[in-house]
Amino acid sequence: MREPVRVLVVDDDPLVRSALAMVLGGAEDIELVGEAADGDEVPGAVQRCEPDVVLMDIRMPRVDGLTATERLQTDPDSPDVIVLTTFDADEQVLRALRAGASGFLVKDTPPAAIVEAVRRVAAGEPMLSPSVTRQLIAHVAAVDVPAGGADERRARAEARLGTLSERELEVALAVGRGLSNAQIGAELYLSVATVKAHVSRLLTKLELTNRVQIALLTHDAELV
Repeated sequence: MREPVRVLVVDDDPLVRSALAMVLGGAEDIELVGEAADGDEVPGAVQRCEPDVVLMDIRMPRVDGLTATERLQTDPDSPDVIVLTTFDADEQVLRALRAGASGFLVKDTPPAAIVEAVRRVAAGEPMLSPSVTRQLIAHVAAVDVPAGGADERRARAEARLGTLSERELEVALAVGRGLSNAQIGAELYLSVATVKAHVSRLLTKLELTNRVQIALLTHDAELV
């Protein structure tokens, strides 16, 4: 029997923490191993609880979830992070994804979807549906423009993707469309194991931490 997915919940609202504890407690394959009330508590909680996945609120009084996520990503063995947010925080969501978060959940997400998101992220699968991936990234990419402007961002992304082989680029674009490994395999006539190997090589080659960042890069290059 597989070990349960270990989850740490980080939110300054005790009611939200209690609600998430109830949701996660109903899943036999998920174990709530700890809670934290602010981003400054995250390093100690992660060290103490050793979670596989962190559910991280964005807005907290002392250290926000974005800063806490960025700090976690400096450790190569850090847990996966799912940020908790609302759709009116698009720029913050994009910053979190670029910092290495594995995705996001809106706080009114149905309980079953929260559990499924935790499972998918722990398994290395994207937790954003294709429609949400397209809508979110397309919307926030328009406002997340670096100092050199959109043209410079596109040129940098194109240069990075230009290092890929034809097959690697096909996989990257499929990831950018929000497809799962199984869907990519069916579309490109590859086994799921082969798709996973391609994704791993993409992460290494592009120096990224998760497949959401691959998706962002394809959108930066305006290829999706």
